[in-house]
Amino acid sequence: MDEDEFLEINDDHNHNYCEDRGGSCYSNSRPRDALCVPPVGGGGGGGGVAEPAENVKKTSFVTESSYLESESSSQSGASASSAGRLILNSPSKFLMNAMTAEDYRTTYWPKLERAIEHLLTQSPMDHISISYEQIYSHVYKCVCQQHSELLYNDLIQKIASHLQQVSSELQGSPPESFIEKFNLVLTQYTAALQCIVPVFIYMNKFYIETKLNRDLRDDLMKLFSHHVAEKHVDTLIPLLKKADAVPFQVRPSTMASVVTGLYALRPDWAPLAPALFSRFIPQIQPPTLESQLPHYAALDRKLQTELSLNGFCRGDQSRKRASEES
Repeated sequence: MDEDEFLEINDDHNHNYCEDRGGSCYSNSRPRDALCVPPVGGGGGGGGVAEPAENVKKTSFVTESSYLESESSSQSGASASSAGRLILNSPSKFLMNAMTAEDYRTTYWPKLERAIEHLLTQSPMDHISISYEQIYSHVYKCVCQQHSELLYNDLIQKIASHLQQVSSELQGSPPESFIEKFNLVLTQYTAALQCIVPVFIYMNKFYIETKLNRDLRDDLMKLFSHHVAEKHVDTLIPLLKKADAVPFQVRPSTMASVVTGLYALRPDWAPLAPALFSRFIPQIQPPTLESQLPHYAALDRKLQTELSLNGFCRGDQSRKRASEES
């Protein structure tokens, strides 16, 4: 059987690999002592004469006890019979399922790359039909076949390349729409991570957390910070300050999304605009000291005076409200 055909995904969710043409099934849910008895005359070599199709039986599972009984009852064909049997957890079975680097490059990674591209480019309001089960299955097999490092490097390179393209497109946005465009990019990327991180959870658990002592989501958010946010923060912060000074120049939800997103990426950006960040992030400003109370009282009186000059009348505070009876 051709190796490429064997690596084609023809299994179920329990990874029971089934070969379409031969009709045989290699199951992971077999009994512990189960042995696989191949079709008679179907050995890999030996030059035996193949039996007619109607006499050839399909591969069946037998227990170890029945296997030993058949061995003791048939001494004459012991050597030929034992040579034809294949234990499913033997090295030969492992080699049959082995994935080479070439298999990874030509069969598995192209499918994963296409799925990642769809997830990164789809709009948050759109829905693209993707088999998350198949993506997870591919990741699982790559990790089990010792291709974790290769898979991780390819994933990081793919997303970094996408973010570089996004940053270039953002560079050409006009100032009046820059905040909205940045918010769209940030929202789209975080929505994609909500799908990418779960399907790569097996690699995250058994490679990134174990060997690199990191987390996949943190690594991918750092990629966005490095390739997009850090390159445009000097342009974005002044635009946010200007928009904050003019009510409803930018939608409040967009302002909140961008400011909280920047703070999540780099909390040390808050001192660049503490008044702006304090409107959306609690406890940004330092705690108030008792010595500062007169200063805040003066600011409050100044605000009341400005409101009064602009036509906001407080009314006569010496009298009760008209609705109350004396």
